[in-house]
Amino acid sequence: MDQVVIGGGDSKPMDEGVGSATSGATSGATSGATSGATSGTSGPSRGGEGGPTKPAAAAKRKSSEAAKRKSSTGVKRKSGTAAAAKPKKARKKARFGAGPGYTIQEGEDMLLLISNTGHQDHLAWRPLKMTTAATKKTTSSGKGKLKTHAQRKKKKPVAAKPGVNLGAPTLRERSNGVAEENPLCAPKDLDHRWGQSLPEEVLVSIFQMIVVQDGAIPFLCRVSRVCRLWNTAAASPGLWRSVSMGFCWITPSKTQTPRTEEKIKHTVGWLASDRFSQLREFTLNHWKKNVDYAVKVVSQSCPQLASLNLSYCTGVTGQAFLSLAENSPSLQSINMQYSEYQVEGLAQLLKTNGGEIRKFLFTHGSRNDMLLAALSRGCCPDLEFLEINWNVQKGGFCELPIHIQALQHGCPKLKTFRLLNVVLGRKTIRHAEVSALGFPLLEELCMATSSSCPTSDRDLWDLLLASPKLRVLDLRGCFYISAPGLAALPCEELECLFWGQYFNSKCNSWPPPARKDLHKLTEKWSRSMRELDLANQLFSEEDLELALGHLARAPDPGTLRSLNLSGTRISAPALRLIIQQSTALSYLNVTSCRNLPRGQKRVHRGHEEISQLLVALQ
Repeated sequence: MDQVVIGGGDSKPMDEGVGSATSGATSGATSGATSGATSGTSGPSRGGEGGPTKPAAAAKRKSSEAAKRKSSTGVKRKSGTAAAAKPKKARKKARFGAGPGYTIQEGEDMLLLISNTGHQDHLAWRPLKMTTAATKKTTSSGKGKLKTHAQRKKKKPVAAKPGVNLGAPTLRERSNGVAEENPLCAPKDLDHRWGQSLPEEVLVSIFQMIVVQDGAIPFLCRVSRVCRLWNTAAASPGLWRSVSMGFCWITPSKTQTPRTEEKIKHTVGWLASDRFSQLREFTLNHWKKNVDYAVKVVSQSCPQLASLNLSYCTGVTGQAFLSLAENSPSLQSINMQYSEYQVEGLAQLLKTNGGEIRKFLFTHGSRNDMLLAALSRGCCPDLEFLEINWNVQKGGFCELPIHIQALQHGCPKLKTFRLLNVVLGRKTIRHAEVSALGFPLLEELCMATSSSCPTSDRDLWDLLLASPKLRVLDLRGCFYISAPGLAALPCEELECLFWGQYFNSKCNSWPPPARKDLHKLTEKWSRSMRELDLANQLFSEEDLELALGHLARAPDPGTLRSLNLSGTRISAPALRLIIQQSTALSYLNVTSCRNLPRGQKRVHRGHEEISQLLVALQ
């Protein structure tokens, strides 16, 4: 900063403030005037005290000129007052860091870069950042701000690189100035709306695959809220042909408030009227209320309803079954397992629409004799699938009093008959027509129980005396059926035999029958046997080896696929023989087999594990 000197006084820097400048100006003027007066007169004044002399006038002019120069430097005086102005803020000098650590010297034909940093190689030259003080006002008058270098520098437009840019505009100019569409660029506003540009048929196909895997509800209800296109695709009637509704908005342990019940009714009514036009399969699970309303609305709005599943539901009255009888002439399947319902209403539905029923499932209860009586009287002559189960939480199994011959007469087309934890009880009917019709079309019979049951060879013979087409026979838990009794059955192409004993130690009070002649079964069905379960059967080691020998010598080595020998007395040579000959074997259970070496008594799945077992046995 330049220094300002007034008259002949001491020079003061401007950085010390306005006060120092003013004092310097005053002292300079006084000293100049005094020195001039002193130099101009020697001795006493001649002109008198009242008249100024020439040296005094020159000093006065010098002081006025100094004052003018001072005012030009920015210091303002108030009229009639001493020289006083606002203090001026000092401007900080810019400091620079250390310079580059090298020196450039010019040689004959090259430039030499010589490092001069020495031991301070870690100090690199860096330009200091502009401080915030540079942006403040330079003067107290507020005439503008000091702009930084970044503000003064203008940004240069960057040219676009050649290539495909999906975010670029879709129009380009021709040589004649006319804009045309760029086929390599996509519109910017459509990048995030790809789902709205898909064809509706593609969306319906995608939704169909998800519906088959996860169900229509709640998936279709959620995707219909995405956009209008998805709403239209989700409303396709073909996607709503099979619907399953679970707990519905609340947890099972909580009660439903009146507002929630109204919401449920409104939603079910809207779905039935706007979405269920082609509904064929409808399922309600774990509903405690509004079951009657849902069944009525669905039956009235869905004339093509063919299957109704009400599992774990309560409060089903006769009004629901009456609405089904009046509005659902195509109903073919009814599932009422583990539900509380009015038996009289269901029996009336079987009598009214029994001619169309093909599949019927229910849980045995104290008043279900009316349903069995309706089936025995021929109310469902075309029935093909019948399943009766028992709630195992109530313990053990239950006895089903039924006249077998009457049931065979009433359901001659039965193909699948399942009795789960249910034991047939003999019942006589007065003046009933007794005939040995059997089930000529029966393909599957299941009499499995979780505990030992007293089903005998005679009971099995009464059911299968005329069933040559039997393919699947499940006798798990039937402890008193013998191998000769099975070999006497009329079926010649049995594919699956499940004869394992899965019960707890409380059932050991039953006297175990003699186990022998297993080879008669394998010899009879070696050509068709695909799955065999003999878990915990007490056959001798010789009998098992002979029986598996018949399976190993089957004409087709790729027939047997699953073999369960858990808890049996199978030996290593017999097991090795069946593994070598059965090339399609993919499941082998030899847990708890005492005659096998350690480390191999487990479940083997897949051809690789079974091949490793074969190597270990050799």
